[in-house]
Amino acid sequence: MPKVLRIINRLNIGGPTYNAAYLTAHLPQPYETRLLSGQLATGEESSQHVLEELGIEAHYLPHMQRELSPGLDVRAYRQLKQALITYHPDIVHTHAAKAGMLGRLAAMNQHVPVIIHTFHGHVFHSYFSPAKTRLFIQIERFLASLSSAIIALSPLQAYELTEVFNICKPEKIRIIPNGFDLSPFETQQPEKRQAFRSSWGIAEEALVIGLIGRMAPIKNHALFLEAFAHLKARSTQPVVAVLVGDGELRPSLEALCHSLNLKTGQAERLQPGADVLFTSWIRDVSAPIAGMDIVAMSSLNEGNPVALVEAQAAAKPCVSTDVGGVRDTLLPDVSGYVVPSGQPRPLAEALLGLVNDAPLRQQMGQQGRQFAQLRFSYQRLVQDMHALYEAELRKHRH
Repeated sequence: MPKVLRIINRLNIGGPTYNAAYLTAHLPQPYETRLLSGQLATGEESSQHVLEELGIEAHYLPHMQRELSPGLDVRAYRQLKQALITYHPDIVHTHAAKAGMLGRLAAMNQHVPVIIHTFHGHVFHSYFSPAKTRLFIQIERFLASLSSAIIALSPLQAYELTEVFNICKPEKIRIIPNGFDLSPFETQQPEKRQAFRSSWGIAEEALVIGLIGRMAPIKNHALFLEAFAHLKARSTQPVVAVLVGDGELRPSLEALCHSLNLKTGQAERLQPGADVLFTSWIRDVSAPIAGMDIVAMSSLNEGNPVALVEAQAAAKPCVSTDVGGVRDTLLPDVSGYVVPSGQPRPLAEALLGLVNDAPLRQQMGQQGRQFAQLRFSYQRLVQDMHALYEAELRKHRH
């Protein structure tokens, strides 16, 4: 029975957790899978409930953390080596940067037959200084040389890894998009919509534009709020922005709302007539998405953004900055719009066009749902990964 040791940075809310969890739960026999995870960063929301719903458990590495820390990283590496000695896997599959570095080094040290890494986005721009970015690129090139295969989540990401940053040769790349259980976004939408809007005091006639994600610099919520202020000043219909998520930038974003003359509300002090609602984290995001009319994203960089997949599954049109794998996650001008990054005016114009055109919102929403069902189901993810594992094991045997 082939054994897979799956190693992930941390089990926070986001695509990597769902990817690792669905593969751990649903990879068909005769595979056996064990999941190892590092620790959450301060202020991050746990996705432990995802594992509980799937009936799986993770083994935790207390010293593996998101931030660079030579002392902790060495300890985490030693823990990983011991896990490999104990479990003796045929495949080590790492997810995201820190797990990819420590896991692949440990796998090489223990002569694991097949070593696979998935890039859930990358840190080669918009994260660090040029010098640190160059260092990370060199490290990833070395780690790619240790890998049997590298998984990109989209064609654009594959192009960046092979042609822009030269991480590896194209023949080592496999494109396998994320996969999710989309059923919560396809069922009971009217009931969820009414319940969410009622609980937050949103008038039925108001058009809700939502953004889902942690409040961190890379997500660039400030751009969205500036665009929303432009939109609100020009819209003839009542509009409300809903920010689902939390993080270190929340106080500064609330202050930005004040400077833009946008009235804010939150669960603790919900105010009637608020322009921007801060909901913090909501475990079942199918509820707020059902309550939205348009889903926006203003990030500086993205891999395969989960929120856009979920929005399309719920038949919501999307507007996103044109970064990372966004063009491979939605259908531009079909299920939504992509606009230049860093510019509030184009984002506001695209949103206003949808606010003013109900038939277009419905048409784009339905086309997005069909696209999400075809491209982003977890069943397709499992099938693709199973085929890759089989192929790499055959190579090793021969």
